[in-house]
Amino acid sequence: MRVRYDKLVRDRIPEIIQSQGHRPITRVLDDASYKAALLAKLAEEASEAQAAAAEDLPAELADVLEVIKALVSALGMSWAQLLGLAADKRTRNGGFEGRVFLEFVEPTRDS
Repeated sequence: MRVRYDKLVRDRIPEIIQSQGHRPITRVLDDASYKAALLAKLAEEASEAQAAAAEDLPAELADVLEVIKALVSALGMSWAQLLGLAADKRTRNGGFEGRVFLEFVEPTRDS
């Protein structure tokens, strides 16, 4: 019975499927479709990381990182450029080391 996936997979997945005696049907995406599929994959991998047990989290984070690396490349950026943007944002807005959790904001009399 045919199982439909309709999602971006790692390059060797079709080979692995074939080695298990199945026939994968694939296609190569154009640039716009590839970027859209990478964004969908990022959401999928982030969701899997969020739901992962503690012992599985490092592997899930590695998947998220792999998708981010592919997205950076697809956008025509270098890894150094992305790290520079991250450093700029950290300088402007801070990082997450302080573990600050914003519960709510109350209006002031002036607003």
